[in-house]
Amino acid sequence: MAKLSRRKFLTGGAIVVGGGGALYAAGGQNVFYSIITEASAATALDAPTAHNQAVAGDITLIDIRRPDEWKKTGSGEGAQRLDLRRKDFTDALLKITGGKTDVPVALICARGVRSARVSNQLQKAGFTNIIDVPEGMLGSAAGPGWLKRGLPVVK
Repeated sequence: MAKLSRRKFLTGGAIVVGGGGALYAAGGQNVFYSIITEASAATALDAPTAHNQAVAGDITLIDIRRPDEWKKTGSGEGAQRLDLRRKDFTDALLKITGGKTDVPVALICARGVRSARVSNQLQKAGFTNIIDVPEGMLGSAAGPGWLKRGLPVVK
């Protein structure tokens, strides 16, 4: 086993302390996700409101995460699953909306990064009523997330 030099030890400690300070400064939220999250022009909903509106049929809630993510956590009750990596994503979404681009469609992912990006892409593709759930399933700077809020999931 290699001996840890004093320089490497101090550098590692500085990284840990600096990272902890950044996390504290962000109110306990992951700073990395705040930095990479694309600004979304879509209307934003918190997870409880998205859940209530999806269950009531007022919005179409789409979980755009990957199948392995759905398997780990389940999807929010009232959400339909549509993997954003599908080449026919927009066409598949149009099938879900009955070919309409003006119906309210809310997107949720893990932490709001992908939903913001896809919201913007769908608006450019002609969808006029896209909604973002920026706190996602796992939480972000926008809120604690679907799971921490104890909202129901479907496996």
